[in-house]
Amino acid sequence: MASTALEIVAFTVSISGWVLVSSTLPTDYWKVSTIDGTVITTATYFANLWKMCVTDSTGVANCKDFPSMLALEGYIQACRGLMIAAVSLGFFGSIFALFGMKCTKVGGSDKAKAKLACLAGIVFILSGLCSMTGCSLYANKITTEFFDPLFMEQKMGYTYNGPTSVTSSRTKYHGGEGDFKSTGPSKQFDKNAYV
Repeated sequence: MASTALEIVAFTVSISGWVLVSSTLPTDYWKVSTIDGTVITTATYFANLWKMCVTDSTGVANCKDFPSMLALEGYIQACRGLMIAAVSLGFFGSIFALFGMKCTKVGGSDKAKAKLACLAGIVFILSGLCSMTGCSLYANKITTEFFDPLFMEQKMGYTYNGPTSVTSSRTKYHGGEGDFKSTGPSKQFDKNAYV
């Protein structure tokens, strides 16, 4: 009886993990950067695996879906593939686990149920590794870009849909000298970090 209760707890925990991994895919805030300034220049940039958005100081968000899979950066394609694989593997793992549990009437003999439960465990481990790898790859790219002094997309400013152009106070171009000089962040704008 105790093993059946442990099976049910393990099944519930694994299904909960699969639901949480599935809920990360449509989340908008995989990458967030705010550029604070005056009322005119305040903006929030956020992106996920499917689109990127900019919110201006009035709270209006402009979103743009990524136009082509082939035009995406490699890490976004890899993260998409890994997260979709994690969700798919988690689905099949939950089906195998459901049939492999001792308390269910489907799945055949106890020996066959044990094999199905073992297969479900392996599939859930693979699902977890896929989701962990996808999230870690994305987080590593964000961290690398943020601490790279030569990466200027968010530090120098960005243009989105033409009229939205924002310049950050983190790095400024000193005209005529031909290079970018990094100035220390002012106390007001302490960190324009990705979250």
